[in-house]
Formats: sequence, structure tokens, C-alpha cells
Amino acid sequence: MPLSEHEQRQLEQIEQALYREDRRLVRLVRSSDPHVHYRRRVVTALIGLVLGAGMVATGIALSSRSLLPLAVGGFVVMLLSGVWALSSWRQMATVTLGGAASGPVGKRRSRRSRRGSKDRRGQTARSSMMERLDERWRRRQEGGL
Repeated sequence: MPLSEHEQRQLEQIEQALYREDRRLVRLVRSSDPHVHYRRRVVTALIGLVLGAGMVATGIALSSRSLLPLAVGGFVVMLLSGVWALSSWRQMATVTLGGAASGPVGKRRSRRSRRGSKDRRGQTARSSMMERLDERWRRRQEGGL
């Protein structure tokens, strides 16, 4: 049930008073905020991306055979940092949109479960759901809901 505007203002005032009085509470709340965690991961991954690019540039610019592994290592660091940054960014967006409550991130249903799994009678779950909806519609039309 959504709060009224008056209740929202009161809640905000209470929160602000708590934050002013208890600095430890502020640190605790901020440290448990998933946005802070994922933002920190994105920044760390971007730093790794820059370091990897520097390694690649150094390995190519000095162009000696002994520094070739440095360039390859820099590319691997860039690749891993990019994947980590993208993953963290997506998780942060999922938390922002409230998708985390709907299930684990990255978990998808198989094609079979999307098509509808068969029950004991050999009918798919989707067809039985459609039958129930049709039955409800018929009852509404007859006035016997």
C-alpha cells in the first residue's frame, strides 16, 4: 500500500533526523547499499581497463620480443576488466529497476519451461491456464462469478 504525501514527508524527516544523530548508522546503511557496492566494482574494473590499455601500449611501443607477453597480458586484463565492468553495471541496473526481487540475476528458464511443461494428463500448463481463463470468462458472461 503506497504512502500518502504527508506520510512520505514524515518518513523522510524521521530518516534525516536519524542520519543527523547517528553517523555510524549512516555508514552502515551506505555500506549495505547495493548501488555503492556495484558502483565501486565498476570503478575498479574501469581502472583495470586503463591499466590493461597501458600495458598493451607499452608492449607495442617498445616493440621488443621480451615485452610481447606484456602486451598480451594487458589485452587479457582489459578483456577481463571489461567483462567485470559490464557485469557489475548490469547488476546495478537490475537492482535499480527492482528486478532482483523477481529472481536470481542471469537465471533464465529453459525453452521447454517457456513452452509449457506437460502435466500428468499430457496437457501443457499453458493450455490448462487458457482453459481456466476461458471458463472464467464464460462464467462472467453468464453472471455467475
